[in-house]
Amino acid sequence: MTLWITIVVVALISVGFKAAGPALLGDRELPPRLAGMIALLAPALLAGLVLTDITGPAWTGVDWTLCAGLAAIAVTYVLRVPALAAILCGVVVTAALRFLI
Repeated sequence: MTLWITIVVVALISVGFKAAGPALLGDRELPPRLAGMIALLAPALLAGLVLTDITGPAWTGVDWTLCAGLAAIAVTYVLRVPALAAILCGVVVTAALRFLI
């Protein structure tokens, strides 16, 4: 039962944070630097979550084939390859390395 109470509390806090922005700002615009910083928060959080999921606690569960696959995705994405093709390239690199090792 405490799990559901925790879920409801976290959901209410999240709604409160989302409602606080428009309530405090009203019709005013955010400064461009602040808007840019807020836009970069989601990708930074996602990158941190992916990194901690791949490496494990205290870098004990590092899977180097998966790291090579992520590097392949990053390189192909920088080369302006469409996202789905970049992900497919990362999967192929990871699978090939796991097959060879």
